[in-house]
Amino acid sequence: MPHGLYTGAEAAELATRWRRSRSAHAAAVTRSAICNWVARGHLAPAGLDEHNRPLYALADLARAEKATRARALRLAGIPTP
Repeated sequence: MPHGLYTGAEAAELATRWRRSRSAHAAAVTRSAICNWVARGHLAPAGLDEHNRPLYALADLARAEKATRARALRLAGIPTP
């Protein structure tokens, strides 16, 4: 894997850690959520792995997580500041 690029599963794990650091009981970010972020234009692949699967850049993941955080927490029933 190229340095600084993450698979969908790795991206979901990172986004879950970020989201839970903001709210301890936040729901996990799933691989399908990453696909939804792509479909909704919040996240664009930064490259492809050796199996032609999309890879995502760390900065892009952070922006997408931030852009979707408030809604996700609200849907999970977690109050946001």
